[in-house]
Amino acid sequence: MDKRYETLTLPQQLELRRKAVNEVLANPQWSLPQALRHLKKTMRLTTAELAKLAGISFRTLQDIEREKSEGTVQTMNRVFGVLGLKLGVVRVSHDDEFRAASASASADEV
Repeated sequence: MDKRYETLTLPQQLELRRKAVNEVLANPQWSLPQALRHLKKTMRLTTAELAKLAGISFRTLQDIEREKSEGTVQTMNRVFGVLGLKLGVVRVSHDDEFRAASASASADEV
């Protein structure tokens, strides 16, 4: 656990994990690096600790967080697997497509 925080009991750690997962699931618009940073911060883990738990290198996780690398599906599943999550494919609704097109058009106008 990140040394900036006090050591938590197991029930407190599990509550933080539940909270982190629920917040990520409630925000599907977040990018993978955003979700990863949120999970790590909420669970009070350092990059090195999460990398070790996921069985990936520190540098790989750091590159994903900094958006220097997108990471492979396998790598992201290892990271999210620590929390009982995995990447999946979902159908995009027409509303989602409209929002994405509107956002893109707005960005082009700026």
